[in-house]
Amino acid sequence: MMSDTQRPARVRFAPSPTGFLHLGGLRTALFNWLYARHTGGQFILRIEDTDQKRYNPESLEDLKAGLRWLGLEWDEGPDKGGPYGPYIQSERQEIYAHYIEQLIAAGHAYRCYCTAEELDAMREEQKAKGLPQGYDRRHRFISADERAALEASGRPSVVRLAVPLEGTTVVNDLIRGDIEVENSTILDPVLFKSDGMPTYHFAVVVDDHLMEITHVIRGEEWISSAPLHKLLYEAFGWQMPVLVHLPVILDPSGKGKMSKRKVVVAGKEYLALVHEFMEAGYLPEAMFNFLTNVGWNYDPEQEVFTREQAIARFDVKDINPTSAALPYPKLEWLNGLYIREMDPAELQQRLAPFLAKQLGLDEAELRQSPRLAKLVPLVQERIKLLTEAWDKLDWAFVEADAIRYPDPTLLIGKGLDGAQAVSILRAGAALLRSVEPFETATLEAEFRAAAEAAGVKVGSYFAPFRVAITGRTVSPPLFESMEVLGRAETLARVENATAALQNHVGEKV
Repeated sequence: MMSDTQRPARVRFAPSPTGFLHLGGLRTALFNWLYARHTGGQFILRIEDTDQKRYNPESLEDLKAGLRWLGLEWDEGPDKGGPYGPYIQSERQEIYAHYIEQLIAAGHAYRCYCTAEELDAMREEQKAKGLPQGYDRRHRFISADERAALEASGRPSVVRLAVPLEGTTVVNDLIRGDIEVENSTILDPVLFKSDGMPTYHFAVVVDDHLMEITHVIRGEEWISSAPLHKLLYEAFGWQMPVLVHLPVILDPSGKGKMSKRKVVVAGKEYLALVHEFMEAGYLPEAMFNFLTNVGWNYDPEQEVFTREQAIARFDVKDINPTSAALPYPKLEWLNGLYIREMDPAELQQRLAPFLAKQLGLDEAELRQSPRLAKLVPLVQERIKLLTEAWDKLDWAFVEADAIRYPDPTLLIGKGLDGAQAVSILRAGAALLRSVEPFETATLEAEFRAAAEAAGVKVGSYFAPFRVAITGRTVSPPLFESMEVLGRAETLARVENATAALQNHVGEKV
């Protein structure tokens, strides 16, 4: 017989569309997805939108985009359907209405007719008397006649759970053990609001049961709700899913829960929302590798692993319940590693949308650009984020006249003066007109020979050409860049730079 951690699991990621997906939520979704794939089960996306006042219409699309970016495709969900739909809670009101009436009829729930003013007055009285604040069950034990009179008066009502007045409720968490709570501390929470919408606690239990969820893998902030959910399962006579409460992710300082928005720690900005990481140029492969090891560990001796390897090894029982800070430097390191190991043709496709946005160019043309295809290998070893490529490549997608030299002294190599740099640029231009073939190896050989003949160190000799071609002192490899631009474009830039430096030198004479 298969154990609870090996049988095909039905798990769900059930976000509330009230805000944008953050890294903690993505980690929860990832662990659910991994476990479903590991056991040959199903990963379900369910949208818990019972809090209509905080509903953000942009949130749902952001959630789906973040999951799909990481490759966490769901088997059932709002846009896919499935045998247990609808998968949006606001579309399941008839289902909830049926089950709340079932609880009331069985004596496990009751209607409460307290107004907001009465509840406020109750809390003030409790406060004045030094009593614990909470609902005092005043409508739990009223007579049938009193209840009928309240109904006849037209007062709105909520439905509350009739929590046992004595004893304890024990819930088992797979990685934390038993969680025990005195029933007397659970003060008949609201299950159904006066607007006809269920509360989170009621809807989540009904949905998990009807959707046949086998394992509930969620953040540890829900631990305090687990006993209430257990009471609901018992009231219905249903079996509770296996619970796994994931450890909190701490912020980089390690002193508190990770924020749902970017934070600055010791002068460094740390991102939190998934779309921020996407826009910053992180690769989903790197993020997958990184997040999988936050609260679980593939192998202490192996930092990098494939998706398939993670699926084969992942088991919820191996999750570490201890909270830990996010090691952001490791994510950046992983991202650089994946970029370096990527096929250049694939990297061109990944870079195209970023370069198009940053340089104002056409994305489709960049995807097919022979020039970009030649440039990608030149910067592949030099970037850790996709967004870092633009200022290393922007010079290659403008005309020669667009390259400016506001500080002509940058065209002067170390140990040279202006007149020497002008002379070197003119000699280089002559080489560029005659060298055959116009290829990296030939260009480098000719320029090295010219530097030796002039008695100038190669670094100082090459420096004016680097700035002439790119407008920067730091750039991709010089002669590869010349070959990418071609003879005419390279020569035009060198001649423009020569003129700019000649004007500067002339002004100084």
